[in-house]
Amino acid sequence: MKYFVGIILALCVFNAKAQIDTVILDGVVATVGDNIVLLSEVEERYRAKDVRTEDDRCQILDALLTENVMLVQAELDSILVADEELEAQLDARIEQILRMMNYDRNQFISYYGKTPEAVKEGFREDLKRQLTIQKMQQQIIQEVSVTPTEVKEFFAQIPNDGLPFFNSEVEVGEIVIEPKPNAVELEKARKQLQSIRNRIVNSGEDFAALAKQYSEDPGSGRNGGDLGWGKRGSYVTEFEATAYQLEPNEISEVIKTEFGFHILQLLERRGNLVHLRHILIKPRITQKDKDLAYRQLDTVRTLITKDSLSFAYAVNKYSSENVQSKTNAGLMLNNLTGNSTFEVADLDPNVYFAIDTMQVGDVSAPMFYTNPQTGEELVRIIWLRSRTEPHQANLKQDYAKIQAAAIEQKKATYLSDWISKRVEEMYIKVDDRYSSCNNLDKWYKDSKRNP
Repeated sequence: MKYFVGIILALCVFNAKAQIDTVILDGVVATVGDNIVLLSEVEERYRAKDVRTEDDRCQILDALLTENVMLVQAELDSILVADEELEAQLDARIEQILRMMNYDRNQFISYYGKTPEAVKEGFREDLKRQLTIQKMQQQIIQEVSVTPTEVKEFFAQIPNDGLPFFNSEVEVGEIVIEPKPNAVELEKARKQLQSIRNRIVNSGEDFAALAKQYSEDPGSGRNGGDLGWGKRGSYVTEFEATAYQLEPNEISEVIKTEFGFHILQLLERRGNLVHLRHILIKPRITQKDKDLAYRQLDTVRTLITKDSLSFAYAVNKYSSENVQSKTNAGLMLNNLTGNSTFEVADLDPNVYFAIDTMQVGDVSAPMFYTNPQTGEELVRIIWLRSRTEPHQANLKQDYAKIQAAAIEQKKATYLSDWISKRVEEMYIKVDDRYSSCNNLDKWYKDSKRNP
C-alpha cells in the first residue's frame, strides 16, 4: 500500500511556488537505470510538507525511487505523453490558478515573479514526468479487478470494531432550465456591440480599452479582451468558425454564441494556433424571462409527479446541456468522491434544505440558484432518489464502497509486487546516508548486488 499511496501523493503535488523558489542542493542520492535522484528533489518535497519528521525523507526517497522505476519502464515500453495532452493539462492548471486570482495577471506576476506563460513553461517538464508515471501506473494496474467472493473475503478480514460508521447519505437528481433572454433584450445587446464595433472600425478607438470598459467576459475583459493562444477545437462552433476566417488584425462582424454577442480580432496565427481577443456583451435576463422559466419547470414537475413523465425522460428532454447532471440521468455527482452519493453535510445548503422534509421519490418545487462557474441565475427542481439512515458498514447497503476499497487494496498489492520484480531486474544504487531507513531495505539489497 505504501508504494501506491506514495505515487498518488506525488502526482497530486503541483506547487508552483515551490518549483519557482527552490534552492538547488547538489548531490546524487540514488540511481535507477540511467536516471538519477538528486538530494535537492528529496529536500524540495520535504520542505513542502506542513508537518515534518526525519522519517519523511525516507518515505520521500522511497516514492522518488518508485517513480523513477516507472519512468525507466515507461521508456522501455514506449509510453509517451502526447504534446496535445500535455498542452491541455498545462493550460488547465494555469487557468485554475488564474481563476483563483480572479484572472488578475498582476496578482499572478506579483505572487510567482513570472508571467503565466513563463510559469507554464516552468511546469512543463515536471508535468510531463507526472503524466508519464500516471500512464505507466495505469497500464500496470488496468487489469486488476475483484470478484464478489474477494469482496466478501476483504470485508470479513475487517475486525468488527474496525468497521466504519456511515452517516446518512442521499442521492439527488436535478432538472435545470436556463432563463432565456427575450427578443427585445437580444436586439439591445446586439446593437450595443455593433455600436462598439463601429467605434473601433470607423472612429479608430482602441479595442483593448473598449474591452476593459464593456466586455462581460470576466476572464479576458480586464486584459483588454486578450484570450491568448488557442488551438482549433478550443472554442464553441460559431466563435471558432469566425476566428479561422479572419486575417491578422481584422475585426469580425457581430456574432452570436450561447454566451452572448461577440466581436473578435485575430492578432496572430501560427498554423492551427490563433491569438485572439474579443468583446462579449450578454443580453439581459429580465424578471419576466425568469418567471417564464419557472413556470416551464413547474409544468415539468407536475407531469413527473402525476407519472405522466419519468424523471430520466424529463432530464433528457428539458434539462440544460450545460450542467454536468444532464449526462448522468439528472443525478448530481459528489466532487469529493466522484459518485452520486452525498453525506447530507456535503450537500449545497439550498439542496439540503430542499430535501430536508422530502420523502424518497418526491420532487421539489422549482428554485432559483446561482451557477458557481458562470455566476448565472438558473432554475431547477430537485428529486430525492434515495436516502440511507446512519449505520455501521455492511455488505448489503455498502457493497459498492467495500468493493472499491477491496480493489484499491488489490491494486496496491499488485503494484508493490510489480515494483519488487523491477528492483530485481534494474540497476539501482542508493547513497549510504539513507541506510538507516527501514523502508528502503529492498533498494539497498539491489544496490549491493550492483556495486
